[in-house]
Amino acid sequence: MSQSSTHHTPATPSDDPVEAVVPYMPVVLPVVGGIIIFLLAMIAVTMA
Repeated sequence: MSQSSTHHTPATPSDDPVEAVVPYMPVVLPVVGGIIIFLLAMIAVTMA
């Protein structure tokens, strides 16, 4: 009776793709932001 626990724990933790990307966010977000700002400025200069 002491072994009849219904809680199941997987042998290996699930591989969450979001958790795999999170360590890179402090580098990726500023780089992508800089690229977007550059592209928007280039569009504004081209249209002017």
